[in-house]
Amino acid sequence: MTTRNQSRDRTNRRKVEHLEIIRADRAVDRRKFYFDDIRLRHRALPEIDLDTVDTSVSFMGKRLSCPLLISSMTGGDHAMVRRINRNLAAAAERCGVAMGVGSQRVMFTHPSSRSSFTLRDTAPSALLFANLGAVQLNKGFGVEHCRAAVEAVGADALYLHVNPLQEAVQPEGDTQFEGLAAKIGQVARGLEVPVILKEVGAGISREDARLARANGIRYIDVAGTGGTSWSRIEHHRQSGAARNELGLLFQDWGIPTPRALWELRALRPRVTLIASGGLRSGLDMAKALVLGASLCGLAAPFLQPAQESVEAVVATIEQFRRELRTAMFLLGVDRVSNLIGQTRFLLDAPRYPETE
Repeated sequence: MTTRNQSRDRTNRRKVEHLEIIRADRAVDRRKFYFDDIRLRHRALPEIDLDTVDTSVSFMGKRLSCPLLISSMTGGDHAMVRRINRNLAAAAERCGVAMGVGSQRVMFTHPSSRSSFTLRDTAPSALLFANLGAVQLNKGFGVEHCRAAVEAVGADALYLHVNPLQEAVQPEGDTQFEGLAAKIGQVARGLEVPVILKEVGAGISREDARLARANGIRYIDVAGTGGTSWSRIEHHRQSGAARNELGLLFQDWGIPTPRALWELRALRPRVTLIASGGLRSGLDMAKALVLGASLCGLAAPFLQPAQESVEAVVATIEQFRRELRTAMFLLGVDRVSNLIGQTRFLLDAPRYPETE
C-alpha cells in the first residue's frame, strides 16, 4: 500500500510541478508568434454588418458558439487539478465551446484521480475530448482502456497524443514508439467515438498525417511548435546529476503550427484538421481557419483564469470570440464555413518550400 501511495504521490507531484513551472518560467511559453507572419487580405468595403457575423460552427454533430477548443491541460488526484478542470468545463458549457482533458493514464493506476476527469455533470452538453498517450498502446493498453477513458469523461471523441520529444527528455519517459500507427488504427476501428491524433507541441508532419490516415485516422490536431514547450518544462523537473541540457536544446524543436496546417491542407476534407500550438488570439484563430483548420485549440491563455474562477475563463473565451468576429468582419465573411481553407484571404502565400 505504501508503494502504491508513493507512486500516486509522484504522479500528482509531477502534474503540480508542470503547473508550477509554467507559472514560474514565462519562457516556457516560447511566444514565437508564428501566426504574425500570416497576413490576411483586408476589406475596406466588407459589404456586411458586424452584427450579422456568426462565429458558430458544427463539429462532430454539436453546435459550438465559435470554433474554439480549450486544449488538454491536466488531470489527477489533486485539489488544484480538480478545480482547474471543473472551472474549464463549466465555462465551456456556459459558452458553448469544446474542451479536452489532460492525459488520463493516471486513472488506471490511481482510481481516485478519475473524479478530475468526470465532467459531464458540470458540462452536460459540451463537446468533450478524452485523452490518452498513444505510446501506452505499447505498454499494455488497448481498446478497452481507451473506451474506459471515454466513459470516464463522457467524451464525444478520444485524443491519442503522441509526444516523442517530451518522453525522450522526461526522466521517466516512455519511448517505445515502434509500431504505433497500426495500433492507433486498431483503436480507431474498435472505438465507438472518433479518434483524434494529436501532438503536444512539436507538430504533425505530412508523412505522419498520411500514415495516420492510412490507418483510419480522420481527425488530426497538428499541435505545432511556437507555444508551450514541454521539452523546457521537463528540463526544469530535473535536478542534480540527473539534469541535462536536452530539454533546453530541443525547446524549440518541431514544425510551427501555420506550416503544419499549410503542409496538410491537401489532405482536406478527407482529414479534419485542428490547430493548436502557439495560438494566442482570435486573430490567430482566423488565420488558422484560413489555413484549413476546422477547430482551434488554446491552452496556456486559460491556465491562470482556470485557477481563478469560471467567470475568468468565460471572460477569456468571450474575448477570443470577439477577436475572431472582428477579423471575420474585416475580411467580409459572415460565416465561419466561408473562411475554412479559403486561401484567397491570404495577402501572400506562406513562403514555405514545397515538399512531397
